This record gives sequence, C-alpha cells and structure tokens, in this order.
Amino acid sequence: TCALPICGEPTIQSELYDFVKEIKSLDFAVKLDTNGTNPKILSTLIEDNLLDYIAMDIKAPIEKYSQVSGAKVDCENIKKSIDIIMKSGVDYEFRTTVLRSQLSFDDFDKIGQLINGAELYYLQKFVSSKIYNPKLACEASYSDEELMKLCKILNKYIKIVEYR
Repeated sequence: TCALPICGEPTIQSELYDFVKEIKSLDFAVKLDTNGTNPKILSTLIEDNLLDYIAMDIKAPIEKYSQVSGAKVDCENIKKSIDIIMKSGVDYEFRTTVLRSQLSFDDFDKIGQLINGAELYYLQKFVSSKIYNPKLACEASYSDEELMKLCKILNKYIKIVEYR
C-alpha cells in the first residue's frame, strides 16, 4: 500500500503517481489540489486519466507571485499548469485566498486575465484562525460586498466566479 506524507505540495512527492494509480485501481475518484509548480507530473497524471478533478491555487498575478507566496516561484510553470488544466478535459477550479493587504482590486483583474476563459474560480475568504504563519494573525479578507464587486470584475474573464 502506498502512503504519502501529509504535508506540502502533493506534486513534489515522489510516490504521488503510484499512489494515485493505486487509488484509481480501487475505483475511487481522485481530486488533486496543487499550487501548479510542477506541470510535468500534472500533465502525466492527466494523460494517464488518473484525475477526476483538479483544484489549483492562484496566489497572485504573475508579477507578484513570489512576493505573495513567500517563495521563489518559476512563473512559467504556473502558466504551463494553468494551460494544461484548462485544456485537460478534467473538471477543475482555480481559487485564490484573499488577503486585503496582499491583493488589490487591480491584482484580481490581472488574475482574471491570467486565467481568462476558465470555467470556475473561487475567491476564498482569508480566515486568520486557520493559519500556520503567526505573522498573518491580524490580516483580513475583503468584506462580502467587496468580494461581490471582485466577482463582477472577474466575470469579464471567467465563466463562473464565486466566493466562499
């Protein structure tokens, strides 16, 4: 039996492919949650029909990606993953956790342009009680009214935009 450690980005785990293949062999559906930094394994899993749903975090517009994520990010990999997912034929969603201090309304317009043509995008309210980084304890999301305005901005680019 395969087992993956419960931490971090799943696509960096060397056992991911075999684990997913084993789960599919048991007739379970597989949802992959990813940050999009490893398009190669993402593409392989899709090509081998091992995924039933993909959820990818979009941290920020490309020019702010490393700043917002707090790590050096190869943004070409992010763009490749977005493209792979949108062309895959697999059900998917993109999502962004919304922190007022990190992302402006203009940033969301740029995110909309980045995933232009996407089927589904969720704005996720930042909840300070569910964090691993204590530096974010005093951070806040936008209000419901502001999130509704962001949804309208994003609907220029994306078929379905909701917040949760």
